[in-house]
Amino acid sequence: MPSSNEPEKMRVSFDLDEVLFVNPKTHKTEPALPFPIRTYYKERLRAGTPVLINTLQEMGFEVWVYTSSFRTETYIRRLFRHYGIRFDGIINGSRHLKEVQQGRSQILPQKVPNKYRISLHIDDEAVICSYAREFGFDTYRLDADDDGWKEKVIAKAEEVKKKWEKKRHKGSFPVKPDNH
Repeated sequence: MPSSNEPEKMRVSFDLDEVLFVNPKTHKTEPALPFPIRTYYKERLRAGTPVLINTLQEMGFEVWVYTSSFRTETYIRRLFRHYGIRFDGIINGSRHLKEVQQGRSQILPQKVPNKYRISLHIDDEAVICSYAREFGFDTYRLDADDDGWKEKVIAKAEEVKKKWEKKRHKGSFPVKPDNH
């Protein structure tokens, strides 16, 4: 949590499957990890992922993973460290069930980014993106092998940040959100 005179950073989250983890037969990918590491970490990263995430962090954004998969936080952190990426936060399926669903009988969406003060979520699923307005977050839908995806995500993050800062200056930003 930032000090009282340090501004809060806007959070951007990424889904894993079909967003950061892609099939090398259908998408351009980062080079495979060296043997024997790749025998444990079989997922392949979409080309440009390390540059994009590090660029967003250099621009002052916190970058998170928000996935409905049940891969452990340790597994996710270690895999991405091999690519020079350190996430600011990770929400997996287990954490979501514990902290968001919390045993409610009403089934909530697989992802509710604003529960974690995430302002922009990048996903490939239209249904997740359709919940954005109802649950108060912005999305960018990544639905194809798009060579310009990094630039589009950065542009969307900057657009959302301007909107987010405008809300903060008007005083409509939530007071002390959950610190997760």
